[in-house]
Order: sequence, then C-alpha cells, then structure tokens
Amino acid sequence: MPIMIVSLIFVGISMLVSMILKSKFTKYSKVRLSNGMSGKEIAEKMLRENGIYDVKVISVDGFLTDHYNPANKTVNLSPEVYSGTSVSAAAVAAHECGHAVQHATAYGPLVMRSKLVPAVQFSSTIVNWVLLAGVIMAASGNTTVLLIGIILMSVTVLFTLVTLPVEFDASKRALAWLDTTNVTNSTEYPQAKDALKWAATTYVVAALAAVVTLIQYIMLYMSRRD
Repeated sequence: MPIMIVSLIFVGISMLVSMILKSKFTKYSKVRLSNGMSGKEIAEKMLRENGIYDVKVISVDGFLTDHYNPANKTVNLSPEVYSGTSVSAAAVAAHECGHAVQHATAYGPLVMRSKLVPAVQFSSTIVNWVLLAGVIMAASGNTTVLLIGIILMSVTVLFTLVTLPVEFDASKRALAWLDTTNVTNSTEYPQAKDALKWAATTYVVAALAAVVTLIQYIMLYMSRRD
C-alpha cells in the first residue's frame, strides 16, 4: 500500500507539472520572435555555428514530440516548432540542437545514457511483472525474485538519473547560444528560459519518483528477508 500511495502522489505531481509545461509552451507559442525565424531556421543556424553539418533538421508529428536521434543524426521537431516563429519554437529547437552538440563533443553523460539504452529497453518490458511476482512470493519468505526485480528497476532508475545532467546541459547550451547570438532579445530570452525550466522539471519529478519507488522496494525486500 505505501508503494501505491507514493506512486499515486507522484503521478499527481507529474500530471500537474505536465499541465503547467503545456500551458507555458502554449503561452509562449503565441509570442512571436522579433527576428521572425522559424524553429527549423534556428536549429540549422545553431548546428552550423557549432560546426555540425552532418545533422538534418526534420519535422515529426505530435505535440512536444521534439527530440534528437543520435542513431541517424536528426533533430526531430514537432510541426509547431519546425514551422513556428515563436519563443517556444526557438527554445525547443535550440534545446534539441544542444543534444546534437553533446553528441558531436562526446558529452560524457550522453554517452553513458546511450550505452544504457539496450539494458533499459530489456528491463522495462519485464520489470513490472517481475516486481509483482517478487512481492507475492516475498509474502511467503522467498525474496529472490523481488531482488531480481529491484536489480532490473535499478537499471531504469540509473537511466533516469543520468538523463538529468543530459537535459540540463542541453538547455544550458541552448540558452547560452540564444543569448550570445541575439536570436532572442531581452524580452524573449527570459520567456525561453522559463519554458525550458518547466521542461526540465518534468525530468526531475520522474527521477524523484523512480528513486523513491526503488527505495520502497528495497525496504520491502529488507523487511521480508529478515
């Protein structure tokens, strides 16, 4: 029950942060950049000015589906960002290019996260079932399966934690570039910063939820083992 309660609390917090994030991006998507540049143009400019010429900027369907794909070296921007000329579009486009810069410079946490992907993909498909079976079996004193579930979950938690510096650094690179190149003016820059701050908050909440849940399973394992 404590695990379920904590999970529900973090689900609620996550939903609240997600709502705020969407409202921020909706708000700033209505603020047009004074220079009139689109997200695509901003992304291509940032890539060029960082000496990156082998990364393509493409459009993908969805809302806030923007991401950088290191496998095929593409900056994938949602339609609102790709064609948009707003503060939101500038912030998101620059952030995703921040990941491309990380990739080009072999940024440590990004390299580590990429190496964890296969393990995370495997563990995420079975971890919930293993944990469920482990909790049931632990009631009768057999904690082996629960321990396996905890190990699998630890991989996912590690991935979530490594994601934090990756996302924070990408935003830092994006904001520094937006500021020094004057892509955003003195009014637009704080708005772009605010939008990226709330985007980063979603990752913080996810990381906290993962860590707290893992600790609870570990405490359950310790109590059943004794």
